Amino acid sequence: MPVGIYISVPFCRSKCSYCNFASGVFAREMVAGYVERLCADIRRAQHITLSMGGILERKADSVYLGGGTPTTLAPEQIERIFAALRQEFEIDPVAEITVECAPRALAPEMLQALVRAGVNRVSLGVQSFIDAEAAAVGRLHTRAAVLDDIARLRPAGITNINIDLIAGLPHQTAASWRVSLEETIAAGAPHASIYMLEVDEDSRLGRELIAGGTRYHAHFVPDEDATADFYLEAGARLGAAGISQYEVSNFARLGLESRHNLKYWARRPYIGFGLDAHSMIEGPDGAVRFSTPDSLEEFMAGAPLSWTPVPTRDALEEAFFLGLRLTRGVDLKAVSAHFGVDSLRAFGDTIGELESSGMLEREGDTVRLTSTGRLLSNEVFQRFIGS
Repeated sequence: MPVGIYISVPFCRSKCSYCNFASGVFAREMVAGYVERLCADIRRAQHITLSMGGILERKADSVYLGGGTPTTLAPEQIERIFAALRQEFEIDPVAEITVECAPRALAPEMLQALVRAGVNRVSLGVQSFIDAEAAAVGRLHTRAAVLDDIARLRPAGITNINIDLIAGLPHQTAASWRVSLEETIAAGAPHASIYMLEVDEDSRLGRELIAGGTRYHAHFVPDEDATADFYLEAGARLGAAGISQYEVSNFARLGLESRHNLKYWARRPYIGFGLDAHSMIEGPDGAVRFSTPDSLEEFMAGAPLSWTPVPTRDALEEAFFLGLRLTRGVDLKAVSAHFGVDSLRAFGDTIGELESSGMLEREGDTVRLTSTGRLLSNEVFQRFIGS
């Protein structure tokens, strides 16, 4: 089965207050060394995978450069990474090749480099089309800059565009959220990702919210009920425009779902390179997962990878809590065929209880999240871990 390839580029022009990823602002010389390390790891892909107990397929049908902000790299560095990939992997001529871009970071020379590299999909980290909301969390773009980027991407041949939005940003209101949704639809992007603001200790805004403080505009963050309403409205408005929900956070026109991200949810093989990059590869004794350090200093120093085998029980749990992310749900008959006729017994009570509580619904042999279940999806998924 062809593999998906993820490349982590953890560099940004500025660190957004809501961001809880392993990314930040670093010196230019650090960036150059990082690209060197990336290319070296790509060349060692077969060796790395074998040492982890996996068997790496050379054919790849998706490539995803995420971050951070990959377009903070120089155009020649982007092209160098893709050259290394094509030397090590046989990339399908019709592969989906995505690069995450911060609006206002697509200089003409960068856009030309992406086209030369074969990029055919761009994910724009818009978060809000309201300039004051974007500025409040440290975004450096404006609505006009986003629309200008889209207007330049299309003539260059990159028409498969995703727009990221976050529900629950500081100063966001029902009216301003509606504007962001309407702008997304009017822009003609065939894909949208809608995330509810995460409140945790891993971001500056999250820490301030937990502490009850006012820095980073934390006292202007909508409450949980309002954020949930924004999320539900996104599903309704995007759906009415033909951009249908196919995953908890993702919406697309028919046939333009993210092929790369579907690999994660369908438990298909993928390999990651770079900081805090994760992989899942099949091996002679079943699937293995491994990941790189989430500290840039440790990664550059060559710290060892973390390695986790995926025994049958864990794979079964993953089939549920990953498969339930998808709107189509989990086919119980397919699970039974893959894991054995007795595999569903362990989850029978859990499924029944979640149905009774309105979190899951069943149609024939398929179970899927309800609208309430999608809002509380992390709680649902937790029920399938260690059941």
